[in-house]
Amino acid sequence: MHTHLSLNAVASDVCVAPQLSPVDMAELARLGFKSVVNNRPDFEGGADQPTSASIEAAALAAGLVYRFLPVNGMYQSPEEIAAFGQLMAELPHPVLCFCRSGARSGKLFMASQA
Repeated sequence: MHTHLSLNAVASDVCVAPQLSPVDMAELARLGFKSVVNNRPDFEGGADQPTSASIEAAALAAGLVYRFLPVNGMYQSPEEIAAFGQLMAELPHPVLCFCRSGARSGKLFMASQA
């Protein structure tokens, strides 16, 4: 299925992506995702960045499970990595994780699986 979303698979049932918006949530559900994890702190990119609350509302409306685990782009603590690993264990799969570029979500995934 063609999508405008830039999805990068880091596992068979986990993808990471750059910043998503509320309008993307219905498409993720259509693509078969069950859960969304937002790793980008609110307002990191300024006022034009969609808030976690607005994305969460759209995710829930699309039937997705939504979690907000904001982490710094430069540093993810052992506690944050453990919390991410817990989400990977608990959330229904497939899971889509996103941040500004997708890089920190990918780093969190790799660190949580190590």
